[in-house]
Amino acid sequence: MSVREKRGTATVVKKEEKLKEPEEFKIVLLNDHYTTMEFVVEILILVFHKARDEANRIMMKVHLSGRGTVGIYPWDIAHTKVNQVHLLARKHGYPLRCIIEPL
Repeated sequence: MSVREKRGTATVVKKEEKLKEPEEFKIVLLNDHYTTMEFVVEILILVFHKARDEANRIMMKVHLSGRGTVGIYPWDIAHTKVNQVHLLARKHGYPLRCIIEPL
């Protein structure tokens, strides 16, 4: 904000600030040979709020191609969701992993 003085009066000029959308990242679920398909579906429903049909579709993509995009989120949300997946997987004895990639 700057102030201009003119004949004893002050005028305040506001500079318009442009807000930038937060950068987004994709979460990619990685296949392994130990985590059950049912557990992967439950993770997709619980952590990523996917409908069961969509969770099954994503799980099959991961199973068949080795990896699958789960969603796109700002960094802090993506990081939190990846941590949730890893904690739940370890708690249940699975090596399930997911990673964060830039778009």
